[in-house]
Amino acid sequence: MKFMTCLQFDLALAVMALASLNVYAAPVTDTANTELIQHGQYLATAGDCIACHTATGGKPFAGGLVVPTPVGDIISTNITPSKTNGIGNYTLEQFTAALRQGVRADGQHLYPAMPYTSYAKITDDDIRAMYAYFMHGVTPVDASPAPTSLPFPFSIRLSMAAWNLLFLDDKPFKPQADKGELWNRGAYLAEGLTHCSTCHTPRNMLMAEDFSRTLGGGDVGTWHAPNITSDKNSGIGGWTEQEVIDYLQSGHAGSKGQAAGPMAEAIDHSLRHLNNADLRAIAIYLKTVPPLHNEEDTRPAYAWGTAGDDLNSIRGAPLPKDPDRMTGPQLYDANCASCHQARGQGSPDGGLPALFHNTALGRSNTNNLVMVLLDGIARRPDAPDVLMPGFRAQLSDTQIATLGTYLTQRYGNPSAHVTADQVKTLRAGGEPSYLIWYARGGLVLAGLVIAGLFVFSARRRMKMA
Repeated sequence: MKFMTCLQFDLALAVMALASLNVYAAPVTDTANTELIQHGQYLATAGDCIACHTATGGKPFAGGLVVPTPVGDIISTNITPSKTNGIGNYTLEQFTAALRQGVRADGQHLYPAMPYTSYAKITDDDIRAMYAYFMHGVTPVDASPAPTSLPFPFSIRLSMAAWNLLFLDDKPFKPQADKGELWNRGAYLAEGLTHCSTCHTPRNMLMAEDFSRTLGGGDVGTWHAPNITSDKNSGIGGWTEQEVIDYLQSGHAGSKGQAAGPMAEAIDHSLRHLNNADLRAIAIYLKTVPPLHNEEDTRPAYAWGTAGDDLNSIRGAPLPKDPDRMTGPQLYDANCASCHQARGQGSPDGGLPALFHNTALGRSNTNNLVMVLLDGIARRPDAPDVLMPGFRAQLSDTQIATLGTYLTQRYGNPSAHVTADQVKTLRAGGEPSYLIWYARGGLVLAGLVIAGLFVFSARRRMKMA
């Protein structure tokens, strides 16, 4: 599933079913019960299990997706009920241990690319329903993905036991008595199954979520998951409850913003299949998350910019022989105006969004803008959206930087900029991680300390002899 990381997904299936509004499912012992299987399917969809456990063009849940992480590529496993290559031999207790403690049936530890730190909050009854679905509602596939092989010291899975001691709370969700039923349902989903904090919470040096800044924004590979706390400028405090629901359901929050990258994939494969009551519950919960404010955010991301154009600067002006010397207005006219219109106003029906008063251009972090310019937006064929082409093959790093900066200056946050070095780095997959070398250095330092203590102890014994 997702690692701090995450994760660019381009998968092929989403599942949909109805479920009860209650936080807790009724206790059931028959795991082959049809109603229980359907409820488990709904929960697995909410958990977006299919996203990481289905390779591009592969069969559902058969694994094989390569998930880039700061410590190397993690290859997702087969979680179909195959008894030879999947989880068909798992007992309910072993399935529970995988979701709550990150421990496989063979006793080996999972890496937190599978967000068991969030899934730990799932109730016993809902885990039982998910178990029923994976054992009786998923087609077994006898495929064996390549094993994950991380560099030392992360190749030692037992090291995750120490990580879990530090950062894992494996207790199921407990409703808060002073909150309403919908709020508790939203908290249960957002903190657990839909694992919002996996992407939207920053991480510490050991890649654990920094819960002092819950939902305050985090990096997901080359993408930035923005602040979704209740702060009116930095977060979603200025969004209405209905706008949050619309965004989770369609990827559009009125004219304020559109989903792209990993968030668009989470919507397409998971969130848009939740029932309206659950989406409302999540929205109610998110609107109460304690606000986290960034000083540079002097107004909401959607509140920047106005319609306008710079056509006078390009009329009659010849294009430079060197494309990298094209101006922002020239690049906009050549690549953007046909869809977003000359003044950035978008199409009259809103299908092609306006560029001003749009979160895409209003944030100080411009990584998402660069990624959209490079790779565009390609939603699933049945998703309510239109295609935006990417310009990775057409525009150079300098051109993307010139265009991106022009867009923020003309239609968005004027303090936000895009640089050619930034584009180059994101085009190549993001900043390199030094976590492996930090870990190895830490082990060497620990070894030296232990050796020093041993020598000191030996010398002391010799003097006392």
